[in-house]
Amino acid sequence: MDLEPELLLQEARENVEAAQSYRRELGHRLKGLQEARRQIKESASQTRDVLKQHFNDLKGTLGKLLDERLVTLLQEVDAIEQETIKPLDDCQKLIEHGVNTAEDLVQEGEIAILGGVGEQNEKLWNFTKKASHIQLDSLPEVPLLVDVPCLSAQLDDSILNIVKDHIFKHGTVASRPPVQIEELVEKPGGIIVRWCKVDDDFTAQDYRLQFRKCTSSHFEDVYVGSETEFIVLHIDPNVDYQFRVCARGDGRQEWSPWSVPQTGHSTLVPHEWTAGFEGYSLSSRRNIALRNDAESSGVLYSSAPTYFCGQTLTFRVETVGQPDRRDSLGVCAEKQNGYDSLQRDQAVCISTNGAVFVNGKEMTNQLPAVTSGSTVTFDIEAVTLGSTNNNEGGNFKLRVTISSNNREVVFDWLLDQSCGSLYFGCSFFYPWKVLVF
Repeated sequence: MDLEPELLLQEARENVEAAQSYRRELGHRLKGLQEARRQIKESASQTRDVLKQHFNDLKGTLGKLLDERLVTLLQEVDAIEQETIKPLDDCQKLIEHGVNTAEDLVQEGEIAILGGVGEQNEKLWNFTKKASHIQLDSLPEVPLLVDVPCLSAQLDDSILNIVKDHIFKHGTVASRPPVQIEELVEKPGGIIVRWCKVDDDFTAQDYRLQFRKCTSSHFEDVYVGSETEFIVLHIDPNVDYQFRVCARGDGRQEWSPWSVPQTGHSTLVPHEWTAGFEGYSLSSRRNIALRNDAESSGVLYSSAPTYFCGQTLTFRVETVGQPDRRDSLGVCAEKQNGYDSLQRDQAVCISTNGAVFVNGKEMTNQLPAVTSGSTVTFDIEAVTLGSTNNNEGGNFKLRVTISSNNREVVFDWLLDQSCGSLYFGCSFFYPWKVLVF
């Protein structure tokens, strides 16, 4: 087919680009194939090692248990033998003593008889007197064989069949774990891990989540429960972590095989409270604040404006104290000292009684009162930038969603100027403890 040179060149370029794209895609698929092959090989090798180690340990344990049982039975044989032999030994000593006495008496009597009567009367008399003092008709009782123990070992050979049945049923090899991690979501100072069942025939009762730094060889438990997601806190930013999960079937004691480990990290700076503020004690990572007994009051702010629109800011109440109408949890455009609450201009907050305040004004809508274990979340999105034609003042509008105890309120928050990031804060007048992430 005849084509113009320019069209022919264009078509050739497109074909080259298509071939390059095809090659790249094949490369990605080849890489995926290699990873799949490596996973099969490595998991098979690990499974072999686990099986060998387990059965070697099992053999050692069973051998030890059998040896201990053998020692116990042998000690029982020794005890019975010693206990029943002792009376026989005592009887034997008595008989041997009687035999010696009788032999001596026979020899002495034979000598006395050989001397005849006359000068030997005294010997005969002494012998007769001596013989009368020995009870020659008194014999010790010797037990019959039926009256003494006859030891034997009672061994039930059926235990071999029982053990054999258990051994033949012991252990299984699973080609796929029944649960897998489906999503890792980064949070400031944490990572949300979500997982799901991949085996429809498996009924899960509990899940177990573990994590570790990629530089560590040891996984540690971080969650056990029935939920299918969990936020792992105390995550250092820009550090890779591995996560894995397993499940326990309904009514079972053993855990399923582990899921394929997933690697994730958080690039978000952890939220921290301002250190050294009188009236509040902080945890080592400065993400937990506890109102102490100091008489001073005021708002405890974040150390920096680390909350950005589009994120979810979460407060979790760890300990509750006596509520006060001035209590507050929320965000603000800037730090303002001299206030004892976030119920002020350029701030939005929720009080511990559930009242919501926007720029110092209480909203009609209200959330449930905050209790121990309550989670309060703030989701904020920018709605407009620049000037707005309204009579409410402010030229920067944010849409705020506050959620608590399965309820939420949504409203627009007007600020005097654009804010790329926001501070968070809290104020309490009695001992409350709150975690932020």
